[in-house]
Amino acid sequence: MPFLQALESYPALLIMTVSLIALAVGSFLNVVIHRLPKMLERQWRAESAALHGAAPAAEPRYNLVVPRSQCPACGYQLSALENIPLVSFIALGGKCRNCKAKIPLRYPAVEALTALLSGYIAWRYGYSWQTLAALFYAWILIAAAFIDLDTFYLPDNLTLPLLWLGLLINLNGTFIDLSSAVIGAGAGYLALWSVFWAFKFATGKEGMGYGDFKLLAAIGAWLGWKMLPAVILIASLVGAVIGIALIVFARRGRDVPIPFGPYLVLAGLIAMFWGNTLVDYYLRAL
Repeated sequence: MPFLQALESYPALLIMTVSLIALAVGSFLNVVIHRLPKMLERQWRAESAALHGAAPAAEPRYNLVVPRSQCPACGYQLSALENIPLVSFIALGGKCRNCKAKIPLRYPAVEALTALLSGYIAWRYGYSWQTLAALFYAWILIAAAFIDLDTFYLPDNLTLPLLWLGLLINLNGTFIDLSSAVIGAGAGYLALWSVFWAFKFATGKEGMGYGDFKLLAAIGAWLGWKMLPAVILIASLVGAVIGIALIVFARRGRDVPIPFGPYLVLAGLIAMFWGNTLVDYYLRAL
């Protein structure tokens, strides 16, 4: 039996295969999370130099492929056997083979999260185009969330392709009809844009970045305008709870900014899987 037919016939095989592939994807997402902000910084420096009529500074080649993965502490280049998702981290005892510096838990956590979430998507949607689409949705959101946590920045390189991909995916109504997707994209952007300017006029401060507008627009393009209230409510509630916890237990200052993107990502995933149930429950409660 051809392998694709086996995936269709045996859900357990599909889940296992998707999860294993997702482990490798999670390893690549770690590269994206670490390198994409640095690549953008290089691009901005080059553009700034060109704007001022100066030659950009010569820098070694740096992208998602070059140079090879290396220890951030000592620069030791990792071999292929030291780059196996999760397995290498466990085999090395969570330390660099060369300098014995601890490997941040972020790396295996992203790999495990990607695999678990992808396995759940395969279980939920089965052998279908919805599974393939939802996997890309989840993977891009994971990268965006961790980049925002590190840099307080949501790159257009992730949010805009996610938005356009959502519209294309829903051309044939994969998750919602196209008109709901288009309205969702526009309403998602305008919702947070309005909050941004209202807050700025009231306080003179910027409460969020433009990347948050684009991220909610992308989620609206995937899930439709009807899901936007649930997404905003979930993100706001989770953000408020975590923010209060950080102030109370971690002694974090009230003026220290907290990225909103990860909460939008969490809300966008919850809405994709259980949004209809939440909306139905809310409407019945009303």
